[in-house]
Amino acid sequence: MTPLTAGSPILKKFGKYSIFTGFLLLLVGTTGAILPEMMALQANVFIAFFMLISGFFWATHTFQYARHSVIDWLKPLVLLLVGGMMLYSPEQSIAALGLFLSFYLMMDAFSSFSIAQAHYPEKGWGWMFINGMMSVLLSIVFLIGWPQTSLWLVGLFVAISLIFDGIALIIIGWTAKEI
Repeated sequence: MTPLTAGSPILKKFGKYSIFTGFLLLLVGTTGAILPEMMALQANVFIAFFMLISGFFWATHTFQYARHSVIDWLKPLVLLLVGGMMLYSPEQSIAALGLFLSFYLMMDAFSSFSIAQAHYPEKGWGWMFINGMMSVLLSIVFLIGWPQTSLWLVGLFVAISLIFDGIALIIIGWTAKEI
């Protein structure tokens, strides 16, 4: 990993807009943390929109190059149907996303436990174990209240991610500016 020094090629990629972008992400993330249901709905619409656009492009491609192959129509059809269903029924989509996120967190926990075990008794293994325990705890929180908690938990997790992205960009932008 290259350290962030004056001559660092990584640091040169971050310009004056990094701080501005970081503050915008921080603002959007904070707003989403205050209104997590709205953040979850926005994330759902965002994902659905890109699925619909992708489905349209795949359908166009399939029509031009493989219009007679039934199996080639499967991918654009699934993208269009799922994207449309996400827009038609956003609460169920967010519930499904919450369930998926819960399973992801549980798999992340198993991965963290495996890494912790591989590094035991070296320094730092305990932090990976704690990371795994937090992932298990978050997964259980999702599952206990599922599907009712999905609406605000998905929004809150997206908001927290945006907040940390914003903070990281602000710090790196200021570091680049000072150097």
